[in-house]
Amino acid sequence: MAKLEELLSKQRREAEERDAKRRAEHLGLEYLNLVSTGTPTEIKAMQIITEQEARESLATPVQVIRKKLVLAVYDPNLEETKKLIEKLKKDYELTLVISSKSGLEHAWQYYKYIKEEGGEIVGGINIDTKKIEEINERVNSPKELEHEIESFESPRISQILEIVMGGAVALRASDIHLEPSESAAGLRLRIDGMLHTITDSIDKKMHEALITRVKLLSNLKLNVKDEPQDGRFTVSLPGRDIEIRTSILPSEYGETAVLRLLDPSALKVNLEELGWRPDDLEIIKKELEKPNGLILNTGPTGSGKTTTLYAFLRHKVKPEIKVITVEDPIEYHLEGVSQTQVDPDSGYTFASGLRSILRQDPDVILVGEIRDKETAEIAMNASLTGHLVFSTLHTNSAVGAIPRLLDLGAKPHILGPAASVIIAQRLVRKLCEKCKKEANIAENIKQKVQKFVENLPDRVDKKPYSKPKIYEAGNCKECGGLGYKGRTSIFELFVITNKIEEAIYGNPTEIELMKLAREQGMTTMQEDGVLKVLRGITSFQEIERLTGPIQWK
Repeated sequence: MAKLEELLSKQRREAEERDAKRRAEHLGLEYLNLVSTGTPTEIKAMQIITEQEARESLATPVQVIRKKLVLAVYDPNLEETKKLIEKLKKDYELTLVISSKSGLEHAWQYYKYIKEEGGEIVGGINIDTKKIEEINERVNSPKELEHEIESFESPRISQILEIVMGGAVALRASDIHLEPSESAAGLRLRIDGMLHTITDSIDKKMHEALITRVKLLSNLKLNVKDEPQDGRFTVSLPGRDIEIRTSILPSEYGETAVLRLLDPSALKVNLEELGWRPDDLEIIKKELEKPNGLILNTGPTGSGKTTTLYAFLRHKVKPEIKVITVEDPIEYHLEGVSQTQVDPDSGYTFASGLRSILRQDPDVILVGEIRDKETAEIAMNASLTGHLVFSTLHTNSAVGAIPRLLDLGAKPHILGPAASVIIAQRLVRKLCEKCKKEANIAENIKQKVQKFVENLPDRVDKKPYSKPKIYEAGNCKECGGLGYKGRTSIFELFVITNKIEEAIYGNPTEIELMKLAREQGMTTMQEDGVLKVLRGITSFQEIERLTGPIQWK
C-alpha cells in the first residue's frame, strides 16, 4: 500500500512539473524544477521577502546577484504575485521563472535556515577573511580538500561550493572541473598545469544542484541542458576580486562545467620575474624601448602568453603613453590601459576593433590574437606607421609564426619590415624549494651536459652552468605532496634581423628559418628548459613533458 501511495505521489509531482513547464512555454518564460535541482535557492535571496509574503504570492526569490534577482513564481498574473513583482522592481532587475506549487513548497522549507546562516555566498561569491583563512589552514593538498568535502554528512549546496572555491584558491588552481559519470560525478582541479582528482564520488543530485548554482551565478539559462553555455561571475576575497569564467557543456551523463579562475594576484608579475635568461631579457628590453614594431608571442592555450604580454604592457605604461587593447575576453584589468572586448554580435571583431583603435591615437596596441588576413595586415601596417604592437599567434615554435602569417595571406614585403621579434613559450612547473632533493647524475649524462653547455651561443653566460646540480621532486606539506610549486616560463626568441627579413621575401620554409635563427644565436625552448634544470629550477621530466625527448647536441 505504501509503495502504491509513493508511486501515485511521484506521478502527481511529475504531472505538476509538466504543467508548470507548459505554462512557462505559454508565457514565454523559463521553467525551473525546484525539487529535482536540489533547490538552488540562496538563503540571502530568500531574506529579501518574508516567508508569509512568499506563501501569499506563491513565489520565492531564487538568486540575487548584486541588483539582479531571479524570482520563481507559480503564476505572474495572480494579484498578490503582481503586487510582489511591482514591489521588487523598485530595487531589483527581475528575472521571472515558472515553478510548480510543490517546487515552491519545497523551497519555502529553507526559510528555517535563515537564522542559521549569516553570510551566504552570492552573485559575487563572498568568502570572508575568517573563512578563507580557515580553508587555507586546513587545505594544503588535494587530499585534504577531498577530506574537507567528504566530511559533510548532508551539506547544503552553498557549503560545498564555498569549500570548492576556497580550496581551489588555497591550492592555486587555475581551473575547476565538475564532470558527471554514469553513477556519480567527479571534481578535478588544474594546479600548475596538471589535473588532480579531488573526488569521483559526488552524488548525481548534488552535481546537478552544483551545476544549477553555477548557472545562476553566471547568468546562464537554467532550462537549457543540451547546448553549450558560457558565462562569468566574481568571487570576492579580502583585497581582491577573482573573476570566474564558466563553460557548461552537455555530455553523455549530464552537464560538465569548467570554471577558470582569473586571479589578479597571479598577474602581478614584473617583466624580470617571468623566467628570462639575462641575455634574452636584454633583447626584450631593447625591443620594448623601440617606438614601433610587431612583437608576437606564440604557443598553445595555457602557455602563459597573456601573462607575458600583460607584463610588457605594465613595463610600457606611463602617463605620457596611450595604451589600448582589443581582447577576447578581457581576462585581467590593467590600470592605465584602455581595454576593449571583442563582440562579434555587434560587429566588433579583432579587425574592426584594431581599425577603430588606430583612430584613438595610441602609442602601444595589444591585439588579443591574429586569426585572419585582415587582422594580420592591419597589425603589420600599424607597426610600420609608428605603433608598438603586441599580439599572439597559435604556432608550435617561434620560427613557425612566419610561414603561418604567410599562409594567412600576409605580404612578405610588409611582414619582413613590420615584425621585430617572435617569442615562443611554455609554462613548466618549478620544483618545490622546501623538499627538492639533489639527484645523482649518470656519467653519460654529465658528458652530454658538458658538451651541451660548451655548444651554447656566445651570448649565453656559461658560468652558472660550470658545476651543474640536478634536482628531483620531493614531498612536503609546503607543496601539498606534489613535489612542485608554482610555474615559470621557458622561452625561444626569434629576432627578425636584416638577414631574416631578406629571407622572408623568398617565402622560406620553417627548416630554412630555423637554420638562420640558429646561426644568429637563438636558443630553443627545450634548451632554455635544460638550462633551468641545470640551475635547479625544474626537472628533466618536466621539460620532456612539454617539449618532448631531449635532443642532446
